Formats: sequence, structure tokens, C-alpha cells
Amino acid sequence: MLSNIRLVAVGSTNPVKVGAVRAVLETAAPDATVQAIVVPSGVPDQPIGDAQTIAGATARAQLAREALDADLGIGIEGGVVECEDGSLRTCAWAVSVGRDGRASVGGSLAMQLPPIVADGVRNGMELGHAMDRLIGAHDTKRGLGAVGILTAGLVDRQRAYEVLVAYALAPVLTPEYWTVRRVAADTEIGPHP
Repeated sequence: MLSNIRLVAVGSTNPVKVGAVRAVLETAAPDATVQAIVVPSGVPDQPIGDAQTIAGATARAQLAREALDADLGIGIEGGVVECEDGSLRTCAWAVSVGRDGRASVGGSLAMQLPPIVADGVRNGMELGHAMDRLIGAHDTKRGLGAVGILTAGLVDRQRAYEVLVAYALAPVLTPEYWTVRRVAADTEIGPHP
């Protein structure tokens, strides 16, 4: 699928994020090497809102790609969003950035959080730390994460991130569909000249 991709840089060393990228690329670019690197997200440790979370994923993808001179950079960022009903939900976004600088976004992992976890986040805790406190564990964000814990293991964090990574790679996987334009409602769709 992505035969021209040799090196993919992941903007994190979190094993769940790196594992998600590796799992997707096993099929999409089996000859590619995936390399993890720590880069800043440029956003708070606990991003609030989809826009801030996407900005963090974008920064991670760009900086990782540049730092390793990779063909593709991938950033994954998790955040939280305040809902109109007063609840707090999760969000997660993946961004891929190619050598040409084009970014593509995929997400979101939306799930309502228990009030005690939401209160912890609102009081300045990272979601991972609030989940650690909830279940009396340490570093759950490098394993099951909130999604795995709150779904009783039905969905684990890596599998959830794999979908986001695939979404972010859509324009790279199917570039022929990203050059198509619709001129008018009664006009055939075809490649843009």
C-alpha cells in the first residue's frame, strides 16, 4: 500500500501509541521501520478540547518527522472535552504529516468520564493520573488507559488508537480520492486537472 514509506517517526515513546502505529503499518507499509522519539506537543499535559488536542498531535507528528528525517510523522494526543450537559468526555486524535508538510487528521475517541474522574481533571490532574487514583494503580495511560478501564477491557487503548491512526492515514492510503473535485451537482466526479 505505502511502498514508498521507509521510515515512520512517532512523536511519543508511549508503548500504546507506538504499538498502534506499528499495528497499522504492519499491513499498510510492511517494509517501513517505525521509530519512536520524545518531542514536545506544545500544549498542556492535559489538553482541553478537540482543537487543543489536535494541535498537540500535529506538533508531535511534525517535530518527530523532522527530527528523524522520516518519510512520515505520526502524532497521537489524548484530551478531554467539556460537554453541554456538564459532563466531561474523552477525545483522542492522530495526525500524519508527510515530507511535503501535508497533515491529515483522524479521531475522535469520545467516551463520557465518571464524575469523580472529571472532577480530578477539572482540578488539574491529567486523565491518566485521575484514572490511576480511581483504580489504585500506576501509569495506566501506558496500558489499558481510561478506555480499557471504563469498558471493562472490551476496548483497549491501543486498538482504539489503531483506528485513529488509520483514519489519519486515509489520504496517504487512497491518494486518488483526495484529488477528486465535484464541479456541480449534475457533473460526474473525476480527477481534478
